Amino acid sequence: MRDTTSLLVQYARYHRDPRNIATHLVGIPLIVVGIGVLLSHPTIPLDPGSPWVLSPAWALWAAASLWYVTRGHPLISTAVIAANGLAMALAHWVSLQAGGDWLAWGIGLFVAGWVIQFIGHYYEGRKPAFMDDLRGLLVGPMFVCAEVLFALRLCRGLRDTIEAEAGPVRLRDLHAGALR
Repeated sequence: MRDTTSLLVQYARYHRDPRNIATHLVGIPLIVVGIGVLLSHPTIPLDPGSPWVLSPAWALWAAASLWYVTRGHPLISTAVIAANGLAMALAHWVSLQAGGDWLAWGIGLFVAGWVIQFIGHYYEGRKPAFMDDLRGLLVGPMFVCAEVLFALRLCRGLRDTIEAEAGPVRLRDLHAGALR
């Protein structure tokens, strides 16, 4: 059971180029919404006439939320649980608006998110973190939330620990292969 700090340090080692981080701020939410759309069917109404439903998407959100809570950083956990919850709500809304096209929307969002991710990793010069550790698929949304919190000047101690262990965020020179 690794904690938030060690998970984010490991993930950050694959994400030190600001262009890669920027692509993750877009790509990961697209992937999460895409997964939510794909898992938004079938639904079980919780109350007749109510918009509240149970679906595989909400079951996945609940399981992931439990995992985030056990990582030991209340602000990061709360942020990622809330962000993923908003993504699942958006996913359900998209799947209803799209009518019969919900499957195409889900696949399209999922694929677009991954394309953006791989563009970022081109700039990074490294493969995605999940290829070495499947937990990276859960840590990705946590990383995005942490980066947003860092931009808001929150969790400075965590940011400093990550930079001390994973190194500073720097542009990689694409021609030389080195970070500058």
